[in-house]
Amino acid sequence: MKIFRKIILVLVLPLLAFSTTHKYYISVTNITYSQKDKAIQVTSRVFIDDINAVLEERYGVKAEFGSENESAIANEYLEKYFKTKFILRINGEDIKYNFLGKKYEDDLMVCYLEVTNVKEEELNTIEIQNEVLIDMYNDQQNIIHFKIKGQKKSMILIKENNKGMLNF
Repeated sequence: MKIFRKIILVLVLPLLAFSTTHKYYISVTNITYSQKDKAIQVTSRVFIDDINAVLEERYGVKAEFGSENESAIANEYLEKYFKTKFILRINGEDIKYNFLGKKYEDDLMVCYLEVTNVKEEELNTIEIQNEVLIDMYNDQQNIIHFKIKGQKKSMILIKENNKGMLNF
């Protein structure tokens, strides 16, 4: 009977070692052109716990987004982080965008960015470089959905391939 228990233990124990939940590191960004506002509008969704972790690691800031203890300087560092890790180029030129703010949806943070004064007829290419959270998580995947000039395109950006482009 002892041998039978040992055999069961040897067979079952390795299976239990692999039963931990796996966390996926992913963000989803939608980029659209608003004819009404003559602007490129960007909505980026990231997990709150991931952005909290990266701001603490990178800047030493305990942001505590989504909690009652949210830091007063958290938004400043969130914007700073996005401006270094999320780059837009229109027709080959780096473009400055406005960080409009954020809101929460369950365990996600939704960030709003906008590039104003963009004439649709002068828009030939839009390139995105998205390294958000890649410096913290090697297996981070940043999904990008473009919807501009009637074209729809989606791509997944990873550490080894962090840029995507849409030509019109």
